Amino acid sequence: MIDVVKIVVPSVLTFFLAILITPFFTNLFYKHKMWRKSPRTESDITTDDFVKVHNTKEELSTPRIGGIIIWVSVLLTVLIIYLLSIIFPGDLTGKLNFFSRGQTLIPLAVLVLASLIGLVDDLLQIFGKGGYAKDPSLYGNIKIICVVLIGLVIGLWFYDKLEISTVHIPFGGELDLGLLFIPFFITVMLAVFSTSVVDGMDGLSGGIMATIFTAYSIIAFANNQIDISALCGVIAGGILAFLWFNIPPARFYMGETGMLGLTVTLSVIAFLTNSVLVLPIIAIPLVATSLSVIIQMISYKYFNKYRVFKVAPLHHHFEAIGWSREKIVMRYWIISVIFAISGVILALIS
Repeated sequence: MIDVVKIVVPSVLTFFLAILITPFFTNLFYKHKMWRKSPRTESDITTDDFVKVHNTKEELSTPRIGGIIIWVSVLLTVLIIYLLSIIFPGDLTGKLNFFSRGQTLIPLAVLVLASLIGLVDDLLQIFGKGGYAKDPSLYGNIKIICVVLIGLVIGLWFYDKLEISTVHIPFGGELDLGLLFIPFFITVMLAVFSTSVVDGMDGLSGGIMATIFTAYSIIAFANNQIDISALCGVIAGGILAFLWFNIPPARFYMGETGMLGLTVTLSVIAFLTNSVLVLPIIAIPLVATSLSVIIQMISYKYFNKYRVFKVAPLHHHFEAIGWSREKIVMRYWIISVIFAISGVILALIS
């Protein structure tokens, strides 16, 4: 019973903390006009369909760094509960504290670091001037380098300090990768990071990411990794509070400071719970989003500029063919829940 309380109480606390701090950040966002100032372009692959789904009035007048609310509320919850356990030591406060070196230190550190990198990226796109700010491929490559470095450091930590070099194969046991575990870790982190392009419609990324982290909270709980389960619940609580203000019409977008932090942290949690191979199932909307971009790039470059999709990523293709944004978002949520449940079941029975 106390383990359930340890997960539920911090998660609910994070939700309400995020709700409480949102007015402050909203005023800050709008006061400093933290939105894209110029239309988005995609070099020589810009089409009428691309222009139709991007560069709307809302996109050019809505703040894009709302993800701050998520990770700030998560950190506030961790800090408050940790301080309570120090100032008022006792069974209850001690058991509620989920900040631990063995389970949550690494994902929390990664969440903060990746979110700050994403924040810098957002601010450069909002306020930046000069070649760096005007060349999306340049800062895109720099973000990739940052993710690779984070993956290298954390992968080495897993391999050397935690002595983890195996990957669980559903119904197939453990596969020992040896030193190959490190490049595999980096590859997974890059793959999950590439899915950050799902942040393209009001409510889309928030609903999907809240579902995914809830699924991993259940998996961690089943593995008796209660601190990780609590952390996943807390992140989900912060995302749900963000989603409260992100449903149409969105008060702000998540931005890179949200998606970069969440996707990189998600990959770490998938490895910590030894369920990385069910991640593609649990996160099927992210997989479909990333694959649609890859397919579009390959088809355009190598097949005489042929476009498989009217616009990539996939959710914008549906928009381009006439689906309303609300219909797309709700259907993505439904698919996300169905596959998250399926992935959790697979992780638990294998």
